Amino acid sequence: MVHRPDTRDYRSLLLGDVPMMDMRAPAEFSQGAFPCAHSLPLMSDEERVEVGICYKKHGQKTAIELGHKLVCGSVRDQRMAQWAEFTRTYPQGYLYCFRGGLRSQTVQQWLLDAGIDYPLIEGGYKAMRQFLLAELARSVEQADFVLIAGKTGTGKTKVIEQLVRSVDLEGLAVHRGSSFGQLLEPQPRQIDFENSLSIALMKLLTGGKQRIYLEDEGRLIGRLYLPDVLQEKMKEAPMAVVEQSMVQRIDVVVDDYVLDLGRRYTTAHGERGAALHSEKMQADLLRIRKRLGGERYEVVSALMTAAFEQQWRDGDLSLHREWVAALLDQYYDAMYDYQLSKRSGRELFRGSREDVIEWAASHR
Repeated sequence: MVHRPDTRDYRSLLLGDVPMMDMRAPAEFSQGAFPCAHSLPLMSDEERVEVGICYKKHGQKTAIELGHKLVCGSVRDQRMAQWAEFTRTYPQGYLYCFRGGLRSQTVQQWLLDAGIDYPLIEGGYKAMRQFLLAELARSVEQADFVLIAGKTGTGKTKVIEQLVRSVDLEGLAVHRGSSFGQLLEPQPRQIDFENSLSIALMKLLTGGKQRIYLEDEGRLIGRLYLPDVLQEKMKEAPMAVVEQSMVQRIDVVVDDYVLDLGRRYTTAHGERGAALHSEKMQADLLRIRKRLGGERYEVVSALMTAAFEQQWRDGDLSLHREWVAALLDQYYDAMYDYQLSKRSGRELFRGSREDVIEWAASHR
């Protein structure tokens, strides 16, 4: 393996999607990491706690000695085998710990003793996280954002997916953005969302200030929140507004939340999937009961129940279209008008999905 020096070139690492071996304990990794990081810890959570207590009571030297006692013999051999395999799989990768200190240096030396020269990231996770936060603020300031706006069901995400210079915020958040938008996959942690967002913006801005398209979002996407600096910029960003007929909007919502989500539940849960999908949709509806109003909630809930029964019986989606239409007309459209009133950005263009995609392609 050719010698490569240790590095602080975080930009190149993150822009290049360079594989990274994370030496932190699993609990640390789960609290936040980077998209290309792999958790291969030096110590387990329990071992880390034990060493930490020893450090506080007896100092660094004794703690280091304890660490070597805990990670020895077959335990050390097993972890060494995993680290060595990573270096063979990713010969251009790096390793790091929290600060680029003792843990990463220890593993680096152990690998070197085994004939593997593998570089570490100086400053570790903490320095890279600080770099990404600073880069996020810089990118937001530098970017020329245009929001893809429009009422629920106009297919704004479908537009974003067709635009080369765009960031799919809902994709990064693993959520469709609405009250019914939770998918089967869990959302990432807030830190992971911010890290991925910062990297995505950084990649699009490598050539300097350029236009970037974002879907018009509220403060929250599921349980994740947009960073304050981005929220403020979006309030003033110009907009391209997607317009579709009510029939077309109903088509989009039924396709996304009834058909596609239903298929996902069936794939994940088999015969129980259909019932779990229905229960999930009713639970989501219940969460907006107060804003919807008790009487309207009861009507929509009953319609939804009947719609699933009809779909299961003969595949007819007509009742699904009814409750979707009711929510769009009586709830989501009014909410969109309110949210739009909070935006101060000018309208650059208005048209169908196809028109907006074509306009955006000619205004990069």
